[in-house]
Amino acid sequence: MTPGRPPRVLVDATSVPADRGGVGRYVDGLLGALGKLDSDLTVVCQRTDQERYGRLLPNARIMSAPAAAAHRPARLAWEQTGLPMLAQQVGAQVLHSPFYTCPLRAGCPVTVTVHDATFFTEPEHYDKSRRTFFRSAIKTSLRRASRVIVPSKATRDELIRLLDADPTRIDVAYHGVDSEAFHAPSDDEKARVRARLGLGSTSYIAFLGAKEPRKNVPSLIRGWISAVRDRTDPPALVVAGGQGHDDEIDGAISEVPSHLRLLRPGYLRYADLPGFLGGATVAAYPSFGEGFGLPILEAMACGAPVLTTPRLSLPEVGGDAVAYTGPSPDEIARDLAALLDDTERRTALAKAGAARAKEFTWESSAEVHLAAWSRAAGPRF
Repeated sequence: MTPGRPPRVLVDATSVPADRGGVGRYVDGLLGALGKLDSDLTVVCQRTDQERYGRLLPNARIMSAPAAAAHRPARLAWEQTGLPMLAQQVGAQVLHSPFYTCPLRAGCPVTVTVHDATFFTEPEHYDKSRRTFFRSAIKTSLRRASRVIVPSKATRDELIRLLDADPTRIDVAYHGVDSEAFHAPSDDEKARVRARLGLGSTSYIAFLGAKEPRKNVPSLIRGWISAVRDRTDPPALVVAGGQGHDDEIDGAISEVPSHLRLLRPGYLRYADLPGFLGGATVAAYPSFGEGFGLPILEAMACGAPVLTTPRLSLPEVGGDAVAYTGPSPDEIARDLAALLDDTERRTALAKAGAARAKEFTWESSAEVHLAAWSRAAGPRF
């Protein structure tokens, strides 16, 4: 191997879900950027993703995992047995696992992305089996991996504080935002989303994310009710994104007065996200804590004024370009109402957020990954 050349890396993308949620955005964005850099990659993925990654990485080798790996238990079993065999077959000098877990015996150095530490800091927001699994996976990866890649300094610091992780083996690679997919929308893009949602001329507050307890959707609903119920022309609340396991959401929805509109459209088309986020009066994301906070970055890139919480990594992403609130319904109501009453501040936040979003690129993230892989592979790289 020529010194200075990047190591041959096998990226295990089999953990990417079909709904292209947070991990899907991360893997897609990272691989798309790596395709433009000097890299030596093989990607193994679900069969349904083979064409997608072939387009993103025309110079890489794209392989599909066995069909059974589409089911989580089988995928985890294949990760421990079939993945190391594949790494040997393709001559990988580094194996990258992008979602917490990794083979115990890979036959080559392993790097793992640990997206957050909220399984330890916010344990009450996960069911017992999920919490137990990911806690164990994170501890194992911190022990076994040559390098651990995290998306924020806050996540790095929490792993060090809570699990005594070795700071010299952790690399911080901020996520990026796809500026083509997430951009300030045209009037036509906004109108198309409004028509699809049946909003007409009604203004709206946007939430986009999974309905998990950590996302704090029930408090957002109750805060929105308090903030807008007495207004002459109250904005709707649109809670979009995948389903989750937050059992309190239905209870909060039952409290919505009949004169207010709350919409739950589920997944939106990827092409509709700029119009949805950029067309909102406010994009609200009052999470209890994030490993990075991709939803607020994407909303910022679309020119939306963002209201979020100053928890864990969110201030690293939002900086002074977003508005902050607490996680309780009363705090959300107070700060949402203040934003709704201050057009000038919303305009300033939208402008500042769009400018700040440009600082987060997948190219920068890819360069940090390449450097981590070179360190994992050894001094000759």
